Amino acid sequence: MRLGVDFGTTHTVVTMVDRGNYPVVGFEGGDPLPSLAAVLPSGELRFGFEAAAVRHEPGVSVLRSFKRLLADAGPRTEIEAGSRSVLLLDLLAGFLAQVREDLLARSNAGIGEAEPLEAAVSVPANSSSAQRFLTLEAFRAAGWAPVALLNEPSAAGFEYAHRFRSTITSRREHVLVYDLGGGTFDASLVRMTGRTNEVVTSEGVRRLGGDDFDEAILRAVLARAGAGEPDEGTRDLLLEECARQKEAVGPNTRKLVLDLSPLDLPPVALPIEEAYEACAPLVERTIEASEPVLAAAGVEESELAGVYVVGGAGAFPLVGRRLRERFGERRVKRSPHPFAATAVGLALFLDGEAGYTLADRLTRHFGVFREAAAGEEVVFDPIFPKDLALPSPGEAPLVAVRRYRAAHDLGHFRFVECSRIVDGRPDGDVAPWQDLRFPFSAALRGRRLDGAAVSRLPEPGPEVEEVYSCSDAGAVSVTIRVPADGFSRTFRLGRPAL
Repeated sequence: MRLGVDFGTTHTVVTMVDRGNYPVVGFEGGDPLPSLAAVLPSGELRFGFEAAAVRHEPGVSVLRSFKRLLADAGPRTEIEAGSRSVLLLDLLAGFLAQVREDLLARSNAGIGEAEPLEAAVSVPANSSSAQRFLTLEAFRAAGWAPVALLNEPSAAGFEYAHRFRSTITSRREHVLVYDLGGGTFDASLVRMTGRTNEVVTSEGVRRLGGDDFDEAILRAVLARAGAGEPDEGTRDLLLEECARQKEAVGPNTRKLVLDLSPLDLPPVALPIEEAYEACAPLVERTIEASEPVLAAAGVEESELAGVYVVGGAGAFPLVGRRLRERFGERRVKRSPHPFAATAVGLALFLDGEAGYTLADRLTRHFGVFREAAAGEEVVFDPIFPKDLALPSPGEAPLVAVRRYRAAHDLGHFRFVECSRIVDGRPDGDVAPWQDLRFPFSAALRGRRLDGAAVSRLPEPGPEVEEVYSCSDAGAVSVTIRVPADGFSRTFRLGRPAL
């Protein structure tokens, strides 16, 4: 069975490839499936609908929006889950295993127990290499067979091409995909020619989404009610109420009536314009983040076939209002199913008979700091630059090679990922990755090198070769080798554990 799986900050959506159709899978207990974990007083973890069923019971700790934690995570990152610590990778794998179990036993998909689940999965466009790696590893550990990993706006672009192909012409072949989810915002410019979608460039804000809208509305509600800051448990209940009311807002909504019983207060009516005013700065940040996408590609607004609004938070009416004011009434289009647009696009991508292909690009610069001028200076070496075209799924990875003569007994590699480079230096959203140490000198091999000092050799050392590999998913690894004696090590690169 081929499936599109959009693991979202607040909900997870699964779609199927079914003879040219791409239905959203329905689950017993509700739709869509909540991206939720709960820790019982005993330390037992529950996920999805089972977590939602016990979230209000005494002593239960609830973990919401744990996808957001991946933005700053490494393979060994641990989080506090109630009375216990758990690897974030294990938490995610446990959740995805529950999704798989629910898909087989509690859905309308009709999938057999022994049938392999081939899945196209997605990550925010602005995800780090570590987040991509962790996502794929968690799916594999949970019993899925991930066959492709796409950026969420790239996948949504397929859904646009499927629904609005008639808007694309030789003069207007670019679509700005505006993807506002529960925890992240991405804007991608996609060029659509025939049935090929080429991602030209992407920008994003890794911590801006529907969760932040809920926080803004809660602050407005507390101010109107004259209430102080609630404790953590009460705050969670109130945020849940704000999210429920926000998701029910329509074009004709005049006020939000929120239940404040957790504060022992009567309901409060928040005029919709006050809710919009509270959320307006967040919407403006998304528009500001979208502007550089067009500028970087040199695309005029007149060349846009459309601005496509996807993601659950994109359904909030203020978003559409501001985008129409900015880009024009006719140009802005919203997915009929904003929660499911990415998942439908993933299924379309997997359907060979649909004939869609993707030319995606690296969304962040990746490189390493190196010594220069005999150790007197430090320079940044961009190994894989942003907007570099990625290989298609199944194709050979991108490869970059560095060769040099070692000047020290020990190589200390300081890898960095960033959103832009200014005057040869990492700038913007800079994410330090783990430091690696590699023994150029044979005398250091077999020793612990953490914290080891680096010493300059009295004369040029052995030749060193670094071979970097970037997969179709944007995950990076490096093999460092001393050809003279054949010693080598391979590292999967990402952020350190926090």
